[in-house]
Amino acid sequence: QVQLVESGGGLVQAGGSLRLSCAASGRTFSRYVMGWFRQAPGKERECVGAIIWSGDYTYYTDSVKGRFTISRDNAKNTLYLQMNSLKPEDTAVYYCAAEEHGIFTPNVGEYDYWGQGTQVTVSL
Repeated sequence: QVQLVESGGGLVQAGGSLRLSCAASGRTFSRYVMGWFRQAPGKERECVGAIIWSGDYTYYTDSVKGRFTISRDNAKNTLYLQMNSLKPEDTAVYYCAAEEHGIFTPNVGEYDYWGQGTQVTVSL
């Protein structure tokens, strides 16, 4: 089992940057597929990006390609999301999640463990 704690959210102007972090407990972090998800009010939760255990393969939803970068440091049990050129439509609660069966997927239902979320608000 793993516990996940996100940090780094906040209020930023359009065009600005934020870096989210997700600290994971447990000794098996390096075995998990990890993902960043977001949920805006009235909308379904969507996968922003995902990364396999080694970091060699990543996935991004189309709306963030070229602006967001997902990465992980297995030695530090930490997942990151670097967000650049932020837009008001990026405003949401951002969650990190872990998938323990090695399935590399953007599907919300495949992820087994979730953090509590961190708010990101992008103003005009």
